Amino acid sequence: MSSPVWFITGASNGFGLILSLKALKAGHRVVSSVRNKTKSADAVKQIEDAGGQVIELDMTESKASIDKKIKAVGQIDYLINNAGFFVLGAVEQATEQEAQAQLQTNFFGPLYVLQAALPGMRARRSGTIVNLSSIACKDPQPTSGLYAASKGALEAMSESLAGEVSPFNISVLIVEPGAFRTNFLSAYQAPSAALPSGYEGTTVDKMRAHYSGSSGKQIGDPGKGVDRIYEAVTGEGLAGKLKGKVLRLVIGRDSWERMRRNNDRFLADLAVQEDVALSTDF
Repeated sequence: MSSPVWFITGASNGFGLILSLKALKAGHRVVSSVRNKTKSADAVKQIEDAGGQVIELDMTESKASIDKKIKAVGQIDYLINNAGFFVLGAVEQATEQEAQAQLQTNFFGPLYVLQAALPGMRARRSGTIVNLSSIACKDPQPTSGLYAASKGALEAMSESLAGEVSPFNISVLIVEPGAFRTNFLSAYQAPSAALPSGYEGTTVDKMRAHYSGSSGKQIGDPGKGVDRIYEAVTGEGLAGKLKGKVLRLVIGRDSWERMRRNNDRFLADLAVQEDVALSTDF
């Protein structure tokens, strides 16, 4: 039996790089992507030295370009949509270009990648699609509106997709990480436009300072986070019991606590408006 094939986007650092090396160490075949091999030379060397392959793929490329590159990989058993970035700023601040880039990278790019991989998975009646989301989607904070929106689109699409592809023995997993100690926060993009006057001292100001000062202090261990993702999709280890049983994998103490609080708020809102909701039927 041949080794399973992983395709992992955003492998220049963080989860993508660590997962690439973990799957290779397990004896699996891995094709990883980075935006620029020269700029990601260290990661490329680590992956290739471990026996993996690296291709250049920018999530803002055209659908046709992404389709061609993914289909050139051949068989893909585990598709990991990990690539993404964070525009940090008030919703009012965002330019048209920044909003489009956020959605293109975090939603349209992953969509085109999985669309290219699905025909092969359906033909083999087998496959796993893992879409990296964020607790920011379920519990959006001030200054993360665009990012949360992009992950919200990814999650909603993933939920629908899961139902569509289950008859073909293809599973979909949405990963909900909290704050992990990767370079994610240090690589955030600030809006090009200045924060409009009047926001000084508000939650926007405070959250900008919080995010800017949190890099390197995150509670999450990325190695352990990757272990849980690997286990949940392969059926091994601590999270192996979740394989095929959950749509969302929540990783990180902070993510679990925020998800719980958000769900409690949602249920409270639902409870106080039952009479209103049911009053609109014919």
